[in-house]
Amino acid sequence: MRVGPFIRAVAVVLLISALATVAASQPGGPTTESNCNFGMGKDEPRQSCEIPMIEGCAVAQFPGSTKPWSSISKGGNTTCRFEDKKTDWKTRITGACTRCKSQHCSARFSVMFSCDAAPPSR
Repeated sequence: MRVGPFIRAVAVVLLISALATVAASQPGGPTTESNCNFGMGKDEPRQSCEIPMIEGCAVAQFPGSTKPWSSISKGGNTTCRFEDKKTDWKTRITGACTRCKSQHCSARFSVMFSCDAAPPSR
């Protein structure tokens, strides 16, 4: 299939526009990551951990979004998530996983912080 010059020009404009939007949504200053990790053995009950807050920093927003910039990595047969009742994204962030149903399970909860923002008010 041949693509004409007009289609190529539109594609380039859209690509440049998308890149500019992503660049504009990036935090303006330095970012750093805070995380917590744990491991569990088979049939070990629910586990949780609290991500340490970073003094003078606020939770960064995921680029191009209004959602907190966070991630969860897990291994094994368990389900992990940030706990709604124990997480306000300003003063505390808690991640938890269900019972481990495989030989071993592990979890890593990560949050990016923007350190040019004013510290959260308490």
